[in-house]
Amino acid sequence: MSISLERLESQALRELSIILRKDAKNQKLGSVTITEVRITRDLSYMTVYYTFYSGKEETFQKALDDCKGYLRSELARKLKARKMPELIFKRDTSLDYGNHIDDIIVEIHKKDKERAEATGDASENTEEK
Repeated sequence: MSISLERLESQALRELSIILRKDAKNQKLGSVTITEVRITRDLSYMTVYYTFYSGKEETFQKALDDCKGYLRSELARKLKARKMPELIFKRDTSLDYGNHIDDIIVEIHKKDKERAEATGDASENTEEK
C-alpha cells in the first residue's frame, strides 16, 4: 500500500469522525465511532468500519446508509479530493470478538479453579505461599 493511500485513509477516518460527531443531522450518528477506513487502490470504494456501544446494528446501518450521499460530499469537500470513492459501511466486530475471547478465558480460569478445589490442590498452593 502506498504512503499516499495510507495518508488518505487516515485523513478520511479523522474527517468522517468529525462530520459524524458535529455536522450530521441524524443525532444517532453522534454515538457511532469510526474504527478504520480502507480504500481500494483504484479509489473506487471506501470501506468504513464503525462500532457503537448501545442500540441495534440495523438502526445505525440504516442511518449511515441514509446519509451516505451527504457524508460523501462533505468528505470530498474537506479532503479536496478529485475523485471520491463510493462509501461502504460495515460494522467492526473486533470488539465483540475480543469480548468473546475474554469470556472464554474467564470460563477456563473458573473451571481450573473448581477443578483445583475439588482435588484439594488449592489448600496445598495456599500453604506454600
